[in-house]
Amino acid sequence: MSPAERLNRISEQGLCVGCGLCQAIAGPDRVRVEMTPNGYERPVIVGDIEHATVDEIYDACPGVRVEGLPAGLVDPSTRHDNVWGAYRRVVRAFASDPDIRHRASTGGVLTALGIYLLQSKRVNFILQVTTSKEFPTGGKRHLSFSQVDVIEASGSRYGPAAPLVELDTVLDCAEPFAFIGKPCDVAAVRNYARHDKRVDELCRYQLVMVCGGYMEPKAMRRFLEEFGVPMDDLSALRYRGFGCPGPTRMETKDGRVVERNYLDFWGEDESAWSLPFRCNVCPDGIGEAADIAAADTWPGGSPTWEGQDDDLGTNALIARTAAGLELMEAAAAAGAITIENDITMCDMSDYQPHQVTKKYMAWARYAGLRASGQLFPQTQRLRIRELALENGLAQNLRQAKRTKKRVQHGRNCEPTPVALVAEDASQ
Repeated sequence: MSPAERLNRISEQGLCVGCGLCQAIAGPDRVRVEMTPNGYERPVIVGDIEHATVDEIYDACPGVRVEGLPAGLVDPSTRHDNVWGAYRRVVRAFASDPDIRHRASTGGVLTALGIYLLQSKRVNFILQVTTSKEFPTGGKRHLSFSQVDVIEASGSRYGPAAPLVELDTVLDCAEPFAFIGKPCDVAAVRNYARHDKRVDELCRYQLVMVCGGYMEPKAMRRFLEEFGVPMDDLSALRYRGFGCPGPTRMETKDGRVVERNYLDFWGEDESAWSLPFRCNVCPDGIGEAADIAAADTWPGGSPTWEGQDDDLGTNALIARTAAGLELMEAAAAAGAITIENDITMCDMSDYQPHQVTKKYMAWARYAGLRASGQLFPQTQRLRIRELALENGLAQNLRQAKRTKKRVQHGRNCEPTPVALVAEDASQ
């Protein structure tokens, strides 16, 4: 198998998360992460690539390698939960600034922490995702240097985004920074730290939102068209915010505005979700490798139709490392965030039941992929085998067979990545 075939295999078998790290490793003269015709951002090979480069990509790619908190960040004061992983303290909290709290996706804690990190001069900038003007359903890599920048980038983005496409360039700045992203993005950063020591020196804080996945591009297109907004007419999309969760707001190029309830977008439970294949087999949507993970706090895992206007928004915060705990408590002491009270991992499981289910099912789903001759994520320190043993043989077999059936039906298959712009230019 050639180097190009090996790299394309990750995308073709539905395991690419679109983080962009492969471009940073190979260089944009060999690999470019581009929007592809199927609506995903995928690595497109544009130059000669060697096996050694692909080896490094495989070792760092979160599509095929996901690990829990690095052992060096665990000490005797670290507590452990078999589902939720390593942690120091778990609280309910929100941004103390009421405007930030209202504007952000839930309680605004990640936005508030980003601003605090800049204002306290702990870091010089934040590497995060902001809205893409070119592809309004997705996001793009962004460096925030001020409060205005961080606020502008606030809000959930349930679409493709590649925040790590220029991680090498960011590290070349030789300045301390923080990263705010998805759990798979942080997994990539932690993986890459084994290859570039500057990651641990310069990336002082890694913060994540607990992630249930994002909408498949084809499902997003159907959703927009259902409300009379063709994808090509879309000029801006706000998934949530300005309330908890706030409306899903679509703006068109001719000036129309269409708003729908958050539950119109996601549905009332996970059975209605249409996720990329990799999200369905994710072993870590809870950010086990992060310093701090922030989550929604709706009992049962979803808001209700009634009472959304009265919900001011409150995050659950898991401080996993000494640095994360110190940051959380310092930000509270400075008035950047308000801590309501400490909570337990039982509370977390009530707020995020779908994360619990996915964690218990991951190992059996990988058994199905292995039996089908497919790639599957290699994991360490995530305890997925131990959790699978609690399921019982019948349940694990059922999950493995379902995954194998999905593979047989091609549900994980994607075409070899080519750039959307290049395709359009050839027509």
